[in-house]
Amino acid sequence: QVQLVESGGGLLQPGWSLRLSCAASGFTFNNYAIGWFRQAPGKEREGVSCISSSDSSTTYVDSVKGRFTISRDNAKNTVYLQMNNLKPEDTAVYYCAADFRPAGGCYVTRPKYNYWGQGTQVTVSS
Repeated sequence: QVQLVESGGGLLQPGWSLRLSCAASGFTFNNYAIGWFRQAPGKEREGVSCISSSDSSTTYVDSVKGRFTISRDNAKNTVYLQMNNLKPEDTAVYYCAADFRPAGGCYVTRPKYNYWGQGTQVTVSS
């Protein structure tokens, strides 16, 4: 059974930091790129970051560059999203997703991913 389970969301004040985790099972993790996406109330889902399967190259959207860091631990079948200096506009449900792409590379602008997690809520408010 394929599963992607996000965890680590919560309620934080602006400027605080948070690390999200995405635990994968039921598929060959090493052959998949992993992406993080988010959806704010009343807004369309948008890509945030992704990391490739082979060379661990990373991609970030402009709004999070310099603040967010994506990483993966293939031995643990887990991907992380470290979020620093959080802003109210970061408030959203955050989803991780897996894309079969064993040759490497990843994308966030066209999120045609194979598997999706259930999401975890991140709320940034003073």
